Amino acid sequence: MAAKLQGPFDDAIARTEAALKTEGFGVISRIDIQQTLKSKIDVDFRPYTILGACNPGLAHEALQVEDKVGLMLPCNVIVQQYGSGEVEVAAIDPVASMQAIDNPELTKAAQVVRDKLSRVIELLRQGASE
Repeated sequence: MAAKLQGPFDDAIARTEAALKTEGFGVISRIDIQQTLKSKIDVDFRPYTILGACNPGLAHEALQVEDKVGLMLPCNVIVQQYGSGEVEVAAIDPVASMQAIDNPELTKAAQVVRDKLSRVIELLRQGASE
């Protein structure tokens, strides 16, 4: 699930966080890959941030169904800039990732999360076309 946006990278992150909020997600972690690669191995890399998005209610429900689901939380959303000035926002498909755990109840819960993340991406896509 992905959307292409125009505009500054920091604006894309702010728009992504706002869109996530509309579906009950908060950002509980942020990894600045560009800065990390520069500081750790002195490599220049394009702006690239991983946002750890969490919907606390849904996370709690999933943890009630399957205690090992924490291995796959939070839901990762990436924001990356390309040389063309285009910024891509992409979200993990939780249904695909949860298939690693054989639990039909968890698959149902993951579908709810996928639907919400799909709406986030669609909201960003619509904002990009305005």
